Amino acid sequence: MNVWFTSDTHFDHQLVAGLRGFGSPAEHDAAVVELWNETVEPGDQVWHLGDVGMGRLARFAGSLRRLHGEIHLITGNHDQPWPGSRQAHKYQRAWLEYFATVQAFARRRIAGRSVLLCHFPYEGDHTGDDRASQYRLPDEGRWLLHGHVHSEWRLRERQLNVGLDVNDLRPVHLDSIVAEISAR
Repeated sequence: MNVWFTSDTHFDHQLVAGLRGFGSPAEHDAAVVELWNETVEPGDQVWHLGDVGMGRLARFAGSLRRLHGEIHLITGNHDQPWPGSRQAHKYQRAWLEYFATVQAFARRRIAGRSVLLCHFPYEGDHTGDDRASQYRLPDEGRWLLHGHVHSEWRLRERQLNVGLDVNDLRPVHLDSIVAEISAR
């Protein structure tokens, strides 16, 4: 079994589809699913670090059904069960039909280190402000895998962006993460 990390698929999101050079969300979503499935095998494990899609789950559930792998979700600010949403509790059960787990953050052992997984970086954003600061993990010296910043950066200190925008629209393999962390 291979382990992969990704973020910010943004299924059914008109703005992101256009920013990524696609004519429509449907064209974008088909390309993301195709690249994902060329990369990930059905028995692999994937950690998706949030912003799965835009709006209601029903709008992009078809894309989720086609994705290979056992997918664990760390919720992002565009995901209905994200704890920053007042109604998050109402969506948890429905999202568990598509994801093996749904949680706000996680910790994994990578390259012999305790590494945190969160949608948000410790600091920084792709806008002028650090939005959702109360939902970010504090920087206590650990490595952090995250998304949210799109193409602002791939690596910043101990923060590694696994989002599609800086990884050729594909999930990142655990070996690449190990190499990045070990090189520092």
